[in-house]
Amino acid sequence: MKTMTAVIVALCAASSAARAESWTTYRIVESGTAVDIPTSVFTEPAGKPDGYGERFRNSNGSADLTVQAVPDQGLSPAEFLARKNPPSGIVYKRITPKFFVVSSIKRGAIWYDRCNFSRRYVHCVLINYPAAEKRQWDRIVTRISHSLSGG
Repeated sequence: MKTMTAVIVALCAASSAARAESWTTYRIVESGTAVDIPTSVFTEPAGKPDGYGERFRNSNGSADLTVQAVPDQGLSPAEFLARKNPPSGIVYKRITPKFFVVSSIKRGAIWYDRCNFSRRYVHCVLINYPAAEKRQWDRIVTRISHSLSGG
C-alpha cells in the first residue's frame, strides 16, 4: 500500500511540474519575435541568451525555456543548424526552407530546438525538460513551437 501511495504522489508531482494554466505572449521588440509561453510553468528568470531574448526556468529547475533571436547571417536552416554543431544521436529532425526542428534525449532530459527564419532574424525556442515527464510536456512544447513567429 505504501508503494502505491508513493507512486500516486510521484505521478501527481510530475504532472504538476508541467501544468500550464496561464499563458502569455512573450515578445522580443528588437526582432519582432513572438511566442506563447506558459507563465504558470516557467516562473523564474534564468538570464539572457546570445542575441536578443530571455531564458526562463521552472520553480524546481528541472526544465528551462530560451526564447532567442539572432541576426540572420544569410544561412539556410540546414547551414545554420550545422554551424551550431548539434550533438549526435538526434531523435527527431525536420528541416525546411523556412525553419528547422531538432530534438533528442541527453542525460535524462529531452531537448527541443526550433528556429524560424525571416528576412532579418532567426527566431528560436529551446526547451529542456525531464524525459520521464514527456507526456505532460507534449502539449506545452507543441503550443510553444507552433506559436513561434517573427518579423
